[in-house]
Amino acid sequence: MSDTDSQTALYLADTGALEIAYVREEMSRPLPAPASEVGVVGWMRKNLFNGWFNTALTLFALWLLYMILPGILNFNFFNAVWSGSDRLACSDVNQGGELYEGWKGACWPYIGAYFKQFIFGRYPDAELWRPILVLIMFFAGLIPMLIPSAPFKRENIIYMLGIFPVVAFILLTGGNLNYNGFLLPNAIMADSALKFWIDYVLLTAIICGIVHFIVRGMDGDSRRPIMLTIMVMALLGVVLFLTSIDFGLTFVETPQWGGFLMTLVIAVTGIAASLPLGIALALGRRSQMPVVKLLSVIFIEFWRGVPLITVLFMSSVLLPIFLPDGVTFDKLLRALIGVGLFSAAYMAEVVRGGLQAIPKGQYEGAMALGLGYWQMMQKIILPQALKIVIPGIVNTFIGLFKDTTLVSIIGLLDFLGMINLSHSDSSWATPVQAITSYIFCAFVFFLFCYSMARYSNYMERRLDTSYR
Repeated sequence: MSDTDSQTALYLADTGALEIAYVREEMSRPLPAPASEVGVVGWMRKNLFNGWFNTALTLFALWLLYMILPGILNFNFFNAVWSGSDRLACSDVNQGGELYEGWKGACWPYIGAYFKQFIFGRYPDAELWRPILVLIMFFAGLIPMLIPSAPFKRENIIYMLGIFPVVAFILLTGGNLNYNGFLLPNAIMADSALKFWIDYVLLTAIICGIVHFIVRGMDGDSRRPIMLTIMVMALLGVVLFLTSIDFGLTFVETPQWGGFLMTLVIAVTGIAASLPLGIALALGRRSQMPVVKLLSVIFIEFWRGVPLITVLFMSSVLLPIFLPDGVTFDKLLRALIGVGLFSAAYMAEVVRGGLQAIPKGQYEGAMALGLGYWQMMQKIILPQALKIVIPGIVNTFIGLFKDTTLVSIIGLLDFLGMINLSHSDSSWATPVQAITSYIFCAFVFFLFCYSMARYSNYMERRLDTSYR
């Protein structure tokens, strides 16, 4: 031991310091993380520059944004015209306007001038309060239904699936519809409201017989499905009766509808019809009954093998040829039926994928509990299958929403159809008219499609129980 250590030991012994024990009761303060590992810099190093390949992709993306983004911002905002009453507001000096030569920018006054037509089409101005009220009622019911914590879910579903469609139909059309018979020949009974209701009762009996045949073939009790069928047909009868009442509203024919209103009508109707029909077709395709399975397969493969535009042309042009004389269907109704059946075929394959992903043990466990086929599907299988295929279901909905633009080809002036029709107005004819309108159209479609995609992502995270 050195002299210094000896002196230190003697000093500590004399002062009693060797008898004192020190225990730290608090954690030492952690050192701050390196600045390069946290914050914006850390996020960029982790996600954008974490290797030579990602660095190259990031630099390429930045270069691409540098080349494209200024032009987009200049056209839509910085060089855009925001006020004006005619084409001269969006024309340069060579075209008779006051803007500088070579000007290029969006003409937003044109969108403002045609905004009503883009949203409501040629709906009468005096009756615009009706579609506005329908849109308010729609979103007032849709938003609470999409919020999981919102109260009165059952009442909200009844409103959206039962009350709202009837009220919306009466408001948009005006009601006071006349229904004629469709089963009994005129030689037996002349067309009248009484004949229609007699035919409706006969149709209900035929449908109940078909339901009985299908359910009995699955070794199930047909009493409950038949009662459910009678209830559905009775509710439909009430709806038909309500739409035949004269409420004093001006009748507005569907050719006067248009714009985004028609796009929403087609999309919402197609979505509401395709999901239950798709589920039924998926169950039918996996059925053990040969006839039901064969019919489901034929339906799905036929509608999936035909382009939607062909379906629309067939419903618009060919269907009236095969109808009896004096029997007509509204063009919009034909398009709705075609879109609904077409989407149901694709939805059926999405749902079938979810059914096939369910382990066999789930079926065996449900049968071991003594559950029947419909109870097993309702309580055990379908909830799991639909949760698995949420991305596919929403993807089909998004595709259907965008495919509604095809109806403009058969003469229905939807959102895109009204935009194309506005291009014929010479008072706003400029080189940037079409570009501006299509940018507006793309923005509206993107807004709705992106909202559906984000809600799908939210529902996936909420229903994901794999981590629990």
